[in-house]
Amino acid sequence: EVQLVESGGGVGQPGGSLRLACSAAGFTILDDDMSWDSKLPGKDIEWPSSISHNGDHRRYQAAVKGRFTISRDNAKTTIYLQLDNLKPEDTAMYYCLKAPFPGFYAGNYSPRSPGTQVTDSS
Repeated sequence: EVQLVESGGGVGQPGGSLRLACSAAGFTILDDDMSWDSKLPGKDIEWPSSISHNGDHRRYQAAVKGRFTISRDNAKTTIYLQLDNLKPEDTAMYYCLKAPFPGFYAGNYSPRSPGTQVTDSS
């Protein structure tokens, strides 16, 4: 089965940290720019962060810049998102997606992958 599988979410303390991981199963993402997107029920999808196929270019939304770090390990076909200094507004379901450019997914788009839930406990 070809899919992206997210993991690592959970309940974090205010100011705490979580590390999300996304693994590609059944296909390669070596040539793909990727993004981590977040979504709350009934709300538009947002993109906190994106990374180029070789990891040279990383972009962040202003709200997470300095707190989130995106990275990738192409040998393991895995994308990571380190969330530090968690805030209540970080609470959402997080998805990793192939994204030709940051913000590629917009509006009420609903990813097909399962996602991983991040909850700030405050």
